[in-house]
Amino acid sequence: MKASLVISTYNWKEALELVLKSVLIQKEKPSEVIIADDGSTDETKALIDNFRERFDIPLHHVWQEDKGFRKSMIINKAVAKAKGPYIIQVDGDCIMHPSFIKDHMRYAKKGVYLSGSRVSLKESYLKTLFKKQKLRFHLFSKGLKKRGRALYLPLLSKFYKEDEGFNLKNRGCNMSFHRDDFIAVNGYNEDFEGWGREDSELGRRFHNYGLRNRRLKNIAIIYHIYHYEKPKDKLEMNHQMEVDAVQNKTVWCDHGIDKYLNE
Repeated sequence: MKASLVISTYNWKEALELVLKSVLIQKEKPSEVIIADDGSTDETKALIDNFRERFDIPLHHVWQEDKGFRKSMIINKAVAKAKGPYIIQVDGDCIMHPSFIKDHMRYAKKGVYLSGSRVSLKESYLKTLFKKQKLRFHLFSKGLKKRGRALYLPLLSKFYKEDEGFNLKNRGCNMSFHRDDFIAVNGYNEDFEGWGREDSELGRRFHNYGLRNRRLKNIAIIYHIYHYEKPKDKLEMNHQMEVDAVQNKTVWCDHGIDKYLNE
């Protein structure tokens, strides 16, 4: 089965460079990479153009004008362009373990969405990270926070099973799903503008639709590059939309991916 890797980004080409380099060292490549760009400047475009020459798979750049945090919208646009029947989603500040794609594809299954965890890289390590362009980490690597999550044990991961309950730890920075399932719930809810809860609200609607979740523990590891927290001025409003999805058992959002599918 072919997979499209969707990477969301906004004006941090130094981090995106490391993420794209981590694509190059994957043991199993996706069929294409799509950069979901929420309004970055031409510096990001230049970086992507440079990597396009280094990739042996298609590298696409889907861009929208910068009108604030509109991650839901740009990911919908990217998934609409995707040719793979399976979508793997990461953020543009998350370096992927060399087996990241392979691990997601190993457990890809219709009617199930996958969610993995992340290892945090400390603020104090950023200078070293970018200077050395470090891509590979392990349990004892310098600069890690919550380093226990860096323990790569594929055999242990087999003991984590699919669950019909909602996964409170679902994060869009490390998630995968069948494209058809994403379309069936109309993708991300574009009423979410501003940081917070867009991923968990999508997970709620996946759950209401009948999808099961499988946690990817000790595999499919990403290393999240430290950055200052984004403004949370819309968090209360966004949280209420998630609550509404739970109370109303919502499956379909009115403002989602459907309007881009025939473009």
